Amino acid sequence: MPRQVIKRMMPSHEVIKRQKALKIFGNVLYNPNLWCLNRRSASGAFAVGLFMAFVPLPSQMIMAAGLAILFSVNLPLSVCLVWVSNPITMPVLFYGAYKIGAWLLNTPHQSFHFELSWDFLMSQMNQIGPPFLLGCMICGVGCALVGYFGIRGLWRYSVVRSWQKRKFRVLR
Repeated sequence: MPRQVIKRMMPSHEVIKRQKALKIFGNVLYNPNLWCLNRRSASGAFAVGLFMAFVPLPSQMIMAAGLAILFSVNLPLSVCLVWVSNPITMPVLFYGAYKIGAWLLNTPHQSFHFELSWDFLMSQMNQIGPPFLLGCMICGVGCALVGYFGIRGLWRYSVVRSWQKRKFRVLR
């Protein structure tokens, strides 16, 4: 069951290979292990994609593709899962990560007002940077672990359930 659901959501190989940003990986994209969908590749792709969703840098998709190639997990799935932190959800996720980091570092909550300038950005990163980055790391690792073991468990449950259904049909 998870395989059919995931396959329906994934883009085709050709769509991914045509992405200009992924041209830097060259012929590595033709590795068949990056495109197969099994329990190992799907759970690893969930771990890579969910971890990279909490990295507060642009080009998260390219970094997710690089990690998918490095760990030989499903490339389209890991790239798609980065969009958990899309422009709508990103403020909520990153604010939550900041709150977790501030709680772990026991730092007081900083009031925030936005100003579009480089000086503002650098001064804010000096104040909120350490709790924010720690929170992003904790949330990224936590979500990666939950995604990895959750998909492995769901996949195993689905296989066992289909075996039991098949066994029940044979016994009838």
